[in-house]
Amino acid sequence: MKKLAFFATAAAATAAASGAAALAWANAETRKFRLRQVTVPLLAPGTLRDRDEFRILHISDLHMIPGQETKIAWVQALDSLDPDLVINTGDNLSDTRAVPSVLQALGPLLNRPGLFCFGTNDYWAPRLPNPFNYLLGKKNTPSYEDLPWEGMRAAFAERGWLNANQARHEFKVGKVRLAAAGVDDPHHNLDDYSAIAGPPNPDADLSLALLHSPEPRVLEKFARDGYDISFSGHTHGGQLCLPGQKAIVTNCGINRGRAQGLHQFGPMKMHVSNGLGQSKFVPFRIFCRPSATLLKITER
Repeated sequence: MKKLAFFATAAAATAAASGAAALAWANAETRKFRLRQVTVPLLAPGTLRDRDEFRILHISDLHMIPGQETKIAWVQALDSLDPDLVINTGDNLSDTRAVPSVLQALGPLLNRPGLFCFGTNDYWAPRLPNPFNYLLGKKNTPSYEDLPWEGMRAAFAERGWLNANQARHEFKVGKVRLAAAGVDDPHHNLDDYSAIAGPPNPDADLSLALLHSPEPRVLEKFARDGYDISFSGHTHGGQLCLPGQKAIVTNCGINRGRAQGLHQFGPMKMHVSNGLGQSKFVPFRIFCRPSATLLKITER
């Protein structure tokens, strides 16, 4: 009996040590940021003239908390990619004190042309989620604890970024004429597509759709109206994945095969970022490192 008790204790200790090591590894993965690059031929021949590409930097889901200096430095360094346009698809915050850290991280990128839309975790603080809801495809109820999003929105706008929450915009970056539209976060039904409905300006060289969560019911409307490409985040790429970055859940209506990366949605291209952060209550990533994406838009 004593031998059995010893082996049982040893097995429990080994299991505990293995579990602790796995959690430490999954936590360390949240700080191993990577840059993805993809080429998308969307522009009519002759649009770029003497250039090879129009560069769009897509960032999403910072879920910032104070003290994340590694993340701040990595995001700041993205400015060296010299993007023509920055697109931020929301969930910047994970703490009521995090706005200064967000602005510090985005600092040099705020000097460039930009578009942004918000997610639920821009408006309300995160809460400890029920993990079974993810597996069952159910939504976790927001905390409804207000975050200081209004000040963050004002700071983005003051630096020149365009607010695409329930808004349409037409502007020019270099020689490229852009038409953009976005909705508020459809994950918790904050969107109102009727406010932006209709085709983009046909004179635009490139039309962009923004939404935090890639909900098919909204993507279908953007595609039907004729947008060239949509940008979203929210999924974290699955966050806790199987080997090969295979998502187990998406936490939205999109299927698991399109939880991250560039895909086709009907006639429209769709890019889903797997994000640069995660809720402070689930500080882990498995087979799904955080990332930003540089999309090189070329002529067809």
